Amino acid sequence: MELDTVTDAVEDRREELTALARDVWEHPQTAFEETYAADRLIGVLAERGFDVEIGVGDVETAFVARYGEEDPVVGTMGEFDALPGLSQRVSATKEPIEAGGNGHGCGHNLFGVGSLGAALAIADAIDEGLEGSIVYVGTPAEEAGAGKVYMARAGAFDDIDAVVSWHPGWYNAPTKGSCLAVDGFEVTVHGESSHAAASPEAGRSALDGLQLLNTAVEYMREHVPDPVRLHYVITEGGDAANVVPPEATGEYLVRAPSRDLVDEVSAWFRRAAEGAALMGDVDVEVTKISGIYGVRPNETLGDAIRETMGDLGSFSVDDPLAADLRESLGDVSGQLAELEPEHRDRARDSAYFAEPIDALDAGEVGSYSTDSGDVSQIVPLGRMTTATWPVGTPPHSWQAVAASGSTGTEGMLYASKAIGGTLLRLLTDEDLRAEVVAEFEERGGADGYESAMPEDADPYELLGVERPEFEPTVETESEAAGTVADD
Repeated sequence: MELDTVTDAVEDRREELTALARDVWEHPQTAFEETYAADRLIGVLAERGFDVEIGVGDVETAFVARYGEEDPVVGTMGEFDALPGLSQRVSATKEPIEAGGNGHGCGHNLFGVGSLGAALAIADAIDEGLEGSIVYVGTPAEEAGAGKVYMARAGAFDDIDAVVSWHPGWYNAPTKGSCLAVDGFEVTVHGESSHAAASPEAGRSALDGLQLLNTAVEYMREHVPDPVRLHYVITEGGDAANVVPPEATGEYLVRAPSRDLVDEVSAWFRRAAEGAALMGDVDVEVTKISGIYGVRPNETLGDAIRETMGDLGSFSVDDPLAADLRESLGDVSGQLAELEPEHRDRARDSAYFAEPIDALDAGEVGSYSTDSGDVSQIVPLGRMTTATWPVGTPPHSWQAVAASGSTGTEGMLYASKAIGGTLLRLLTDEDLRAEVVAEFEERGGADGYESAMPEDADPYELLGVERPEFEPTVETESEAAGTVADD
């Protein structure tokens, strides 16, 4: 089968996919609460004949949708969570729809629907005689809560041969780099309140205990390897200056290029918390709220993605809003510096830079973390970014929100075609599959993977989110079982 099989299938659904992405954009929900987006995506998949399992990993809005009964099995992932505080209209000026409301500042409304378009295209090809199966993994809570970690622990990816995924951005390129593994902790210190002037000797300051821990973290920074990053913020420190704070809370992140190094520094951090409590004569609770692996690259899949992008060529965005959004960003020379010199002038003069380029991060470790890292430890993972936003647009900006609800759908459809085309290559090229798996095994394979989160970790409790009652409006073929059942 040719790439046209995929591109035609995506184009046939252009209006449907565009409308769905904008509908999800209009109903932004944050981590573990994304019932509207999950319902819409599940509905489309179920109506197309996918066997959909919901509640995977005991996460209400996590689901796995499968089409086909034969090997090989390929997959893609869809994120759909929004961010708090980023409400924004489709406008070239900063204009919240609701002050303090949610918004799709990372374009996950596009992410979920773009991957959906690819999955539907492969399902069409299977109906036309293509051997194999396609799996769409609906992955909530990427921005906070690391939903994929719980799905991976439940076996959602175990029987997939390779996964191809993406993320919105402002250029078209495969992603070949890695990123940082991370542990997140909530530290709560319990002291004793008293009047800070009249009877300070009767109190024990929880805030002092937390500040002592922060001082320890500063001294740790001197002796950890350079790639390690330590961050913290005090989220609760007391209510009045004349009251010795009886309770104080902080959030802490430990990042490093390898899971082993994160574990080592995290153990030191826990000992520092105990030491700070001893110094302040207070009690301390350290709760692990997240644990994520860095991404294991697969350059073979990256090359396949780049080849598919080359065959697709470029695309255009004709909406005048694109130029207005680009102008609102001002000077983007810092972002343009990410590109190779031969591309910078063309990108500088364009609202959208939509020609495919080579990976910009091969061999590098990015200073970010993503729960896709856990997926990449279980199955070969190919990643890409496509131009859904005007040149230089930073994620988590109001411009990204505005573009994600308007001009970004062209880049989303391009992602559908690029993912679908790469999945088609995997299903039809046995040699490519073998090379992808061989690289995965050379980089460590799946045998050494062990979730960094405790077995009893409840993401709703850890994130302080009420578990939603979620029943899809479209009947699914299978009932949620908390883990992925064997076929």
